[in-house]
Amino acid sequence: MTSLASFWSYALAACLFASLILWRLRGRVEGTARLLVAGYFATAVWASVSAMRGPTDLLTMPAETLRNLVWLVMLHAMWSDIKDEARSALRLVFGAVALVIGTQLALNLLMLLTPLGADLSQDVLMSERLLRITMASGALVLLHNLYGQATPASRVAIRGPMLGLSLMWGYDLNLYTLAYLHAPGAAQLFDWRGVVVAIAGALFVVSQPSRDTLRIRLSRAATFQSLSMLGICIYFAVMALVATALRRSHLDWAAIGTAIGLCAMIVATAVLALSHWARGWAKVKIAKHLFEHRYDYRSEWLRFADTVGRSDGDALPIGERLIKAFADILEAPGGLLLVPDSSGALTAAAAWNWTGQTPAQCGPDESRPFWSSVEHAGRILDLDAYRRGVLGDTDRQVLMPEWLANDGNAWAGVPLIHHERLIGLVLLGAPEYRRPLDWEDFDLLRTAGRQAASSLAESFSQEALADARRFEEFNRRFAFILHDVKNLVSQLSLLARNAERHADNPDFRADMVATLQGSVGKMNELLARLAPHSPARVQRLAPEPLRVVLTAAIAARRGDHDVRLLGDTNQWALFDATALEQAIGHLLQNAVEACSPALPVTVRVGNTADNVSIAITDKGVGMDSDFLRNRLFQPFASSKPGGFGIGAFEARSLITAMGGRLTVNSQPGRGTTFTIMLPTAEANSGPAKQPERKRA
Repeated sequence: MTSLASFWSYALAACLFASLILWRLRGRVEGTARLLVAGYFATAVWASVSAMRGPTDLLTMPAETLRNLVWLVMLHAMWSDIKDEARSALRLVFGAVALVIGTQLALNLLMLLTPLGADLSQDVLMSERLLRITMASGALVLLHNLYGQATPASRVAIRGPMLGLSLMWGYDLNLYTLAYLHAPGAAQLFDWRGVVVAIAGALFVVSQPSRDTLRIRLSRAATFQSLSMLGICIYFAVMALVATALRRSHLDWAAIGTAIGLCAMIVATAVLALSHWARGWAKVKIAKHLFEHRYDYRSEWLRFADTVGRSDGDALPIGERLIKAFADILEAPGGLLLVPDSSGALTAAAAWNWTGQTPAQCGPDESRPFWSSVEHAGRILDLDAYRRGVLGDTDRQVLMPEWLANDGNAWAGVPLIHHERLIGLVLLGAPEYRRPLDWEDFDLLRTAGRQAASSLAESFSQEALADARRFEEFNRRFAFILHDVKNLVSQLSLLARNAERHADNPDFRADMVATLQGSVGKMNELLARLAPHSPARVQRLAPEPLRVVLTAAIAARRGDHDVRLLGDTNQWALFDATALEQAIGHLLQNAVEACSPALPVTVRVGNTADNVSIAITDKGVGMDSDFLRNRLFQPFASSKPGGFGIGAFEARSLITAMGGRLTVNSQPGRGTTFTIMLPTAEANSGPAKQPERKRA
């Protein structure tokens, strides 16, 4: 018997789904739409039987089971366009749900056609409800993956049926769970179930799926999730069925079965947890029988790129990162990176968890033929195949060295080819489960090898660039020092010429000794500046008077040319005395060499509100505007025969490092004026705060 609320509830659902059939049959029905109409019809039949016989009648149960089967067939048809590697695993999920529905139908027919005792009927009914819980769980998993893996445009087309089926099966899942647990109020939930199904039917009209608009691509992660969730549901269902069957046994089969099952699970868990071989075997078998392809190429490529490109503080060196990236693909325990040295012999550039042999005794005579043959073949080295003698024509061209052929730990070799040139070879160790390599391994490793070769070549280029920069810095320092030595040689040459005339003068001898000591000190300083970690040439800025520095710089040139000091030399400025003297010395030397001995060179000191100026003027040949703009402050550019072209460049570098600036004004035939601008300072102001400055 059925209550009035239950009758009208299911009658409403039957009328609504019958209306959906009539509405859908107005137009052309084909493909998935036919199965959709079949689902409407099966649901309408089930709702009609439930209204007339009651929601828990023996005749209603097979009608509900057939309804679920029709909807499952429709879902399978929506998946039918999938062409990727997840399709075989997806069939397993559908097969498991279909098996549960078939078992339900068998139990329904058993209860309908065979008279059973009260106790046995109750046990079969509880088992049937447990199967419905499992079926609803599996169907919801399929709905979730179908909607989640569809493209955005396809989701719009299937949104209505997905919402309706989710509501219908979600209500069934909770309903049968409460009924299985004998929760109070479960009977009322059966009565109002028709209203929920009617609401679900109304959601179907939101959108209608079409084969032309449905685009689905199932990922491996979604497939494994489906299998895992369905496996959990089936596990609980089987355990509950076994418990129900054993409940009527006179023997304590439950305790025996539980003990056997517990021992089996403990043994299986221990084997998978402790044995790398068992895990490798399980992964190979799962990939072989459930998927068309061994690898999920997207995830493998993302992981490879993340491992190779990692650059944080905990990142391994580039060689070890490359080895680890390849080892993760094949689940190898470690590897070795080989590169040729300058003589052609193979050397181990990096190792990561490598326990095999290294080419310590592999000289150039053995290495070069092997390296050339690997470069020419360009293939992944299957070292087990070499040892077994199972080789193709291209593989036979590789001249395997003896140490590698005899190393049983080496499993595969990945050549790193960049611009058709072999720059490295990654050897991978064998895992505990040593499977044969196939075409998928070769294709993925070959592609990854090209990417790894680019990263390794970039690393080599960066190292070469760093070496070139170090040599450039050394050459730059040497050029500056050579220019300073030239100035010292000019000073010592002048001293030698004057010594012939004034050697008997005691004052001259004293000046000569002081000059020689100063020259030796400067030479020692120049040698110290050649060291890789020599201190900055501008080391200490302090407020000082200009007189001492200017007189010292002028005195070194005044012996062979007239140099005049004009202006207020008692002014104070912020500078490094040694660096300023050197910069003024370069500019004075250029001025002296640019004009004839009869024309004087003047050094004039002036000041503005914030700066002190030092103007060095000569009446020499001058420079044109093109030379001033493009060549004056470029190293190794000089307008003088035999000049180094370093003086003006170094002088500007020193002055800029002190926070000052150097300007120049020159015209051909009228001479040149270099003006140094330095920050002014108060007399006796003590140490001042050093401004931010560049290194010379």
